Amino acid sequence: MNAAVEKVQGSTRDAVRAWRTFWFHTEPGYTLGIVRITFGVLAFLWSLELGIDLYDKFAVDGIVPEAPTYPFLWGLFYVYQSHQAFLIGWIVLMVASIVMTVGWHSRLASIVVFVMIMSFERRNPWIFNSGDALIRIISLYLALSPCGAALSLDQRRRTGSFWTAQKIKMWSLRLLQVQVSIIYIGTVISKLHGDTWQNGTAVSYSLRLQDMLILPTPHWMTDTPLVANAMTWGTLLVEFAVGVLVWNKRWRTRVLIAGVFLHLTIMLTMVVGFFSIAMFVLYLSFVPWERSRAIALDVEQRLKALIRRQGHAGMAADDSSDTDVGNDASSIEDVPVSVLSAESANGDKPLSRRDTRAPTASPGVAKGDAVSATPRDAEAPMTLS
Repeated sequence: MNAAVEKVQGSTRDAVRAWRTFWFHTEPGYTLGIVRITFGVLAFLWSLELGIDLYDKFAVDGIVPEAPTYPFLWGLFYVYQSHQAFLIGWIVLMVASIVMTVGWHSRLASIVVFVMIMSFERRNPWIFNSGDALIRIISLYLALSPCGAALSLDQRRRTGSFWTAQKIKMWSLRLLQVQVSIIYIGTVISKLHGDTWQNGTAVSYSLRLQDMLILPTPHWMTDTPLVANAMTWGTLLVEFAVGVLVWNKRWRTRVLIAGVFLHLTIMLTMVVGFFSIAMFVLYLSFVPWERSRAIALDVEQRLKALIRRQGHAGMAADDSSDTDVGNDASSIEDVPVSVLSAESANGDKPLSRRDTRAPTASPGVAKGDAVSATPRDAEAPMTLS
């Protein structure tokens, strides 16, 4: 009996230890830094698209005069509803997205991005889709995380280098990773309740929605039952595989590549907004920190090489300019003596080589005020200021 109890207690301790390791293991935050940068770019692009017909979408004289009043909804635009408020909110969102991308006061910037995204989406939820909701969820996770711990101006202020990273606990990345499984497993369960997904015709119907298509689909893909079934059930298979097998190191890369192919085909054929790009941002949370560091160092070396090349090109241009000036001075010094004598015969003061170098005093300066050059100054070569 005691042996059985000890075995159960040992298994419980191992489970608790594994749970704590899963959520609170520490590692350098390079991967979280890359996620922050890519999401900052995504949030900026999202805000640019949001600015199209801004007042028509959100203002009180637009398509939705009043914000929805469902319980527990909140947002800044429940309080401020003027045109100026929406314009200022839009500008703040864009600026905060840029600041978040470069990692300057990353925690504050990520909170501002989340609050502004939430405010816009709650003001008029009927113009957004699941991709916009996913962007809001990612912004919340990053607002809670120490996303400025790597590849940020915050890190440069702390250590002197943008390309360094602090060690962070894994819980912030785990939230993003778990979200991937929740999305795919929940999607598969929901789709299996639909008849078109069960009989294999759902993708065929989707590709016939002309107002949702970006690229036209060949008729043989939508009209051939075998192809339609393969696309429909293949989609379910890929989504289930990513949601489950992404936690297996052996299968992780393979299923993520399959997921990238799936979302690329969706993004190129149908109007799904930013959903596919948001999923790619979530995929980055599975990149090992060693690989993320290698990517960051490679980018750093490439940027330094580019700056060096630009510096060398600028120095070469300056050298070329100096050579041209030197040639002009040489051409003056090489004037024949006969020419100088002819100018003297016309009443002009003969020129000399010293005259080509020495500055002349302005007419308004008296002779007694002129500064006489020392012999060393008189022999000094002409320089460019």
